[in-house]
Amino acid sequence: MFVKKITVLGAGTMGHGIAQVSAMAGYTVCLTDINQDALDRALQHIEANLSKGVEKGKVSQEEKHHSLERLSTESDLATAVQGADLVIEAVPENLELKRKLFRIIDENTAASTILATNTSSLSISDIAEVVADPSKVIGLHFFNPVHIMKLLEIVYHTGTSPDVIECCQTYAKSIHKESILVRNVPGFATSRLGVCLGMEAIRMLEEEVASAEDIDKAMVLGYRHPIGPLKLTDLVGLDVRMAIGEYLAAELNNPAFKAPKLMRQMVAEGKLGKKTKEGFYQW
Repeated sequence: MFVKKITVLGAGTMGHGIAQVSAMAGYTVCLTDINQDALDRALQHIEANLSKGVEKGKVSQEEKHHSLERLSTESDLATAVQGADLVIEAVPENLELKRKLFRIIDENTAASTILATNTSSLSISDIAEVVADPSKVIGLHFFNPVHIMKLLEIVYHTGTSPDVIECCQTYAKSIHKESILVRNVPGFATSRLGVCLGMEAIRMLEEEVASAEDIDKAMVLGYRHPIGPLKLTDLVGLDVRMAIGEYLAAELNNPAFKAPKLMRQMVAEGKLGKKTKEGFYQW
C-alpha cells in the first residue's frame, strides 16, 4: 500500500499539527473542516510554527515554502477526501460524530483508502463497524504538540488488515515518529496510564497534599517526566481529559479514572486550561 495524498479532518490543534508534519514529510495534504475560520486559523498556526522552526535553524526557508505549497484547505468533506490514500480524522472525542463522519468518508473514497482516527480512547472497532470494509480502519493517536512530540500510537482492532498496519508504520517513520503498536482496548496504552496519573494528581491538589507546581515538579524531577500531570492536563484541556476519564471509568469499571470534584468545578467555570488562559496554571 502506498500513500501519496493525505486528508486530515478537523482543523483544531491536533488536526493542523498532523497536517503540518505530513506536508513537511512530502505528502500532498488537504485539511478539511466545516468551519472556514478554523481552517484560516489552522494555516496561520502552521505558518507560525514553520517560521519559528526557521528562526531556530531547524527548518530551512525552502522546506517552509514547499511544506506550505503541499498544503490546501477545503470546507466540503466529500470534496476533500477525493483521491486520498489516507484519511486521518481528528475531531472531538464523540463516538457518534466520528461514526457519522466515517460513513461520509467511506462513501466518497476508494476501496483502498486507509481510514484512521486520532481518538485517544474510543473503540476503533466501534468506529470501524460503520464502514463497508472495517479492515482498512485503524487508530493513529498523535500527541500535542504534534510537530514536537515523537510518539505515534498505532491502534489496531481484530479486523485491521496487516497491510494497513504496515503502511501506517511506514508513514510513522516518514514523519519522524517512533510508533508503538497497541491492541484496541479502552484507553489504549497512553491514555490509560496518563489519564489515571492526571486524575490522581488532581485529587492530590484537591486534598492540599501540595501545590500544583510542586506536584508537577515531583514527577518532572523525581521520575524524569518531561512535563507534570497537571500542566499536561492544562495543555490537553480539562474538558477533554474529563470526558476521556469518564469514558474509561465506565468501560474499565475503575473509579481511578473518575473526574474529581475539583476538575468538575473548574470545567463548569470554564477553566479549561491553556485554551481559556486559566486552568491549574495561568497562561
